[in-house]
Amino acid sequence: MTNQLTFKPLATLLLCCIVLFQCQEKKESKTEEIPEVKNSLKPDFTVTKDQTHNKFSSSIPPILTVKSGAIIEAYTEDASDEQFNLNSTIEDLASLDFEPIHPLTGPVYIEDAQPGDVLKVTLHEIEIGDWGWNAIYPGFSFVADSIEGEYLRIYNLKDNKTKVSFNDSIQLKLNPFPGVMGVAPATQELLSTIPPRANGGNMDDPNMTVGTSIYFPVFVEGGLFSIGDGHAVQGLGEVCGTAIEVPLRVLYEIELIKDKSMKEPQYETKDYYATTGFGTTIDSAAKKATLYMIDYLMREHKLSKHEAYALCSLAGDLKIAETVDLPHMLVTMHMSKKVLGIK
Repeated sequence: MTNQLTFKPLATLLLCCIVLFQCQEKKESKTEEIPEVKNSLKPDFTVTKDQTHNKFSSSIPPILTVKSGAIIEAYTEDASDEQFNLNSTIEDLASLDFEPIHPLTGPVYIEDAQPGDVLKVTLHEIEIGDWGWNAIYPGFSFVADSIEGEYLRIYNLKDNKTKVSFNDSIQLKLNPFPGVMGVAPATQELLSTIPPRANGGNMDDPNMTVGTSIYFPVFVEGGLFSIGDGHAVQGLGEVCGTAIEVPLRVLYEIELIKDKSMKEPQYETKDYYATTGFGTTIDSAAKKATLYMIDYLMREHKLSKHEAYALCSLAGDLKIAETVDLPHMLVTMHMSKKVLGIK
């Protein structure tokens, strides 16, 4: 009699534990089946690939006027202005017309932006189109005097938006970004988009991708920001003259900053802050990028001039962004936020 009384409570307790465990298991299983919902920003405005220009000038009228903080969805054409397509061959390279090169979607006028201000452009989403091209055009590359001839490769990007086959053994991870971003310079002259300048322009820096915030000095009322020249993947330098050139959809946020000034664009990611410098030689561009980083460290981190210069030597990384957009080249300096104590 005593043994039966002892066994029944134990059996009941064990049965309860089993039931509770099964219920918890079902609850966890049900939770795992809930699909992940991705947070996506909704654009305030959409501008299309038909709203383009391919020069930098204060005389080009804006296609849109926005307030600071606007989120803009911009569609861009490929750098050739659709002179190539999926069926293009090497023969089509001979007829390439450089006049329509770099169709840029814009300009966008930002209310209250005045010369001396700064525009902060944050790239939230970047999507590539279904195709792209990479070419070597005679006379237009970093070592054109050493490697002659021409080359054109068309890439079908419909089936995979994360990597591309360069050949049977080499796979390239895609890193889409806009090669050209910039504001209008303080001139009514129609300037070529080929070289980078103080207003940004053809910087061709693959670090300016999703999650990056780029700062542009404002030279004219409204800023007049434009974007284009989509790249699916490109190495630092863009030495053969082109990336995999693609149309893009870019979702960006544009903000007006009144208490900050700079001479040339700067940018930041979650990991580092970067300055840019353009010049007719790598040396001159590198010197400017270094001096701008020294100024940043003095202004934002209260270092003395000598301390800032020394830190650039100990922790600053000079990188060549592009070498082919003559007459200018672009060099950047990166400074780790971890080094600076920025979380």
